[in-house]
Amino acid sequence: MIAHSEWKQGEIYEGTASHGNVIVFDADAKRVHGPSPMEAVLMALCSCSSVDVVSILQKKRQSLTGLRVTATATQAPTPPRTFTHIKLTYAVRGQLSRKAVEDAVSLSKNKYCSVSKMLEKAAAIDFEIVYPDGEPEP
Repeated sequence: MIAHSEWKQGEIYEGTASHGNVIVFDADAKRVHGPSPMEAVLMALCSCSSVDVVSILQKKRQSLTGLRVTATATQAPTPPRTFTHIKLTYAVRGQLSRKAVEDAVSLSKNKYCSVSKMLEKAAAIDFEIVYPDGEPEP
């Protein structure tokens, strides 16, 4: 796996993956042109876990109709401002077994999501699951 980043102008950087996919990063506080690098890390965490959860639920023949994973992170107050705590909220929709969803989320966090496994070395990662009725699962 190879990636590179190129400074374009001002606070704008263009990250390119080996397959040619591009993400524009914006280090300016307004973030007009794209996410900051740290926001992109959270986006990658949410996406990595989403891939796992969808795959696991499909293999369990669950009728998943929607999934949104939201990450809320706390950063250290001084540089290098690493994440110290991340809370993932899984909002799921469909005709789902709660046990199947809980198992899928747990497997993603504890076994399959490589982004989560890397980040948990620096930050505590907690999660909650929210079902269609809007109530968090205990």
